[in-house]
Amino acid sequence: MRAARLSVVTAVAAVTALTAVTGCTSKSDAKDGDRVIGVTATDSTCETSKKEIAAGHVELAVENKGSKVTEVYLLFPDDRIVSERENIGPGTKQRVTAEVKAGEYRIACKPGMKGDGIRQTLKVTGGSVTKRDPRLDKAVADYRSYAQTQADETLPKVATFVKAIKDGDLEAAKKAYAPSRIGWERTEPVAESFGDIDPLVDVRADGLESGQKWTGWHRLEKALWQDKKIGAEEKTLADQLVTDLTDWQKRVGKAVITPTSMANGAKELLDEVATGKVTGEEERYSHTDLVDFKANVEGAQQSYKLLEPVAKESDAALVTELDKQFAALDALLDKYRPNATSYEFTSYDKVGAAGRKELSDAVNALAEPLSKLAAAVAK
Repeated sequence: MRAARLSVVTAVAAVTALTAVTGCTSKSDAKDGDRVIGVTATDSTCETSKKEIAAGHVELAVENKGSKVTEVYLLFPDDRIVSERENIGPGTKQRVTAEVKAGEYRIACKPGMKGDGIRQTLKVTGGSVTKRDPRLDKAVADYRSYAQTQADETLPKVATFVKAIKDGDLEAAKKAYAPSRIGWERTEPVAESFGDIDPLVDVRADGLESGQKWTGWHRLEKALWQDKKIGAEEKTLADQLVTDLTDWQKRVGKAVITPTSMANGAKELLDEVATGKVTGEEERYSHTDLVDFKANVEGAQQSYKLLEPVAKESDAALVTELDKQFAALDALLDKYRPNATSYEFTSYDKVGAAGRKELSDAVNALAEPLSKLAAAVAK
């Protein structure tokens, strides 16, 4: 799920600690300044340098001049996400690359990372985007197939989890919990692009909006590990989880996927690791964070490998570094499981401060070059 919304003090500290993770490309991928839209965010405003741009690749050059951590979204009118960047600290700058066709969009800044945000309209003109490398079309098609497969394979695992809950079998439900989440965690940016599914199935207690009912995996996680009971409400929530995830499964094929959204999604998955898994916040009751951690990394690596042939031509050094850092992080994660094919990882509450720092450093080392992937495939 997306990182829990932080208080200003906590968020500032988090941004300081995660500079390498939340950073982005040091230069624009756009050869023409007309492809860059400046976005100036404060605690009460969201100003954009352009209201209209031609179809094609676009880069948002974001500067947070406010006192709160913010996030910036490029949205379709129905709130589906084209691209996003979270955890933009006060006084920092970031860049977000996206690909847009003709139509109307919204640029939204969310001070404090809450609510619908302060929005500006962006009109995109022109009938189509520039013709792209056919290898990128294949990468998109292959990734769409991958995302659908992950959704299709998740439902049977969720059915096992839900059956255990409906049977009142606490231990069986605990055993089925983490495996039921792997496909979701591998492709989370696709699910989040719909906007309405993630808050139903993957929200944590501290991520709830005012008046929002807590549903989904983490509500059931709390019942199993902290409350140690399965009641009528949990059984109803289990059925609702199946309903919501079936909706996700049916909608995956309709997701808007582009090469840049794949690259940005890979970076978002590393941000998920940094803001939820490394800290132990994601699976705070079950401590199965390393299962999610591994799934996030696998999802990011899948996007990268599909884009690698094109990225290698435009930035061979970047590909070399990404291969190195993915291998290092994979090797580090292998220390916490009995073999390289198992998803039975060490309980995260057993990983001490030194181990968590080692994991955090490895994530940071990968996230910095991964933030440059979108620019490499957009050249």
